[in-house]
Amino acid sequence: MTPRGIHLRYTFENLGQQGAEIENPLFDLLSALQQQGSISQAASALGQSYRHVWGSLKHWEDVLGQPLVLWAKGRHARLTPFAERLVWAERQARTRMTPHVEALRTELNRVFALAEDTGVPLLDIAASHDLGLPQLQALAEARGSVHLALRFAGSEEALRSLLEGRCTLAGFHVPRLGDEAAGSGRFARTLRPLLKPGTHKLIGSHWRCQGLMFRRGPDSPFHGLAPADVLPALARGQGRFVNRQPGSGTRLLLDHLLQAASLDATHFDGQGTRVEHTHVAVAAAVAAGKADAGLGIEAAARSFGLDFWPLAEEDYFLVCLKPALELPAVQALREVLASTAWMQALARLPGYGVQRPGVVLSLTRALPWWHYRSAKRAGTRGRALAAHGHPAFAQGPAGSSSGEVEDAGPA
Repeated sequence: MTPRGIHLRYTFENLGQQGAEIENPLFDLLSALQQQGSISQAASALGQSYRHVWGSLKHWEDVLGQPLVLWAKGRHARLTPFAERLVWAERQARTRMTPHVEALRTELNRVFALAEDTGVPLLDIAASHDLGLPQLQALAEARGSVHLALRFAGSEEALRSLLEGRCTLAGFHVPRLGDEAAGSGRFARTLRPLLKPGTHKLIGSHWRCQGLMFRRGPDSPFHGLAPADVLPALARGQGRFVNRQPGSGTRLLLDHLLQAASLDATHFDGQGTRVEHTHVAVAAAVAAGKADAGLGIEAAARSFGLDFWPLAEEDYFLVCLKPALELPAVQALREVLASTAWMQALARLPGYGVQRPGVVLSLTRALPWWHYRSAKRAGTRGRALAAHGHPAFAQGPAGSSSGEVEDAGPA
């Protein structure tokens, strides 16, 4: 017998959940049994009585029409092969759905915050997927200073959402590239048209490390290879690669890395065919054996016990239109970013750290995509435009002619 259907519902509780947490009594029970090895210990871990756990187990066996636990005298209780597959499949599905669950929870929080009219400002953010931002969201909610309506999207889509007025802040990331790669590379060609000096303002947040996540066990196609040789091996078609969606910053980073190393992506297995939308989903696919490697952040790789080879450090920025800096919600967020709590939260994530958090940064200084052929020509052009009242070239401190200066940060 198979289940008649899956019913999704949500409830109101005094204690809220964080991020993409989902409660399910069946999988909570099976996971506790898998970890504890007995009903009594599972009941203790769940804070329930032995009788309640036993009754729940029998109820779910009746619903599913399958035994869930193997019993043997003198041995620990073990999940049946069916129950083990069920737990594994649910974990994979939950991982893939993480950004969607986070988005749903955020939207519901936003709606109910509006209904309650508590006076706490709301801030809509479209951002490239990141493991630090849900923690920033939780910190802001704990302080009661601002509600963050966080929606994950690729870097390009997030910036387009800002241009089209579908969010107040956008989050995107760029690797720390040299001038040679920055001025004419893929990041400049893709993201520069979406960012305008004098119109957009960057807010510093954090840095993170991206690289290859892979398995190097005896069954891995990279067994015996040095980590530095994995990317060339993938370019030769050796191993299955899980990619990120087009328009994401990580997809742009892969294209840049392949181009910089003079590697041909034609034989890159998985290029455009195996696609995931988050770092966590990529790591889960590799850990589950659905792929042999993927590109993503170190924190995701470590959380799944994968090997990791760092390839680039990148800065993660928040960006808004200049007038938005005066909004109470944005000012409150900058204060959260500048807090010790934000620094401590990032310190718990491998490959993460703060980077001028809460500081308003010059677009032209933070991103090496706006270069003039000479300092003399830049100054002349800036003074000429300033003389005609061009707001983007109002004279700044220390002789700056870009008009984009760095604030001292929130008070």
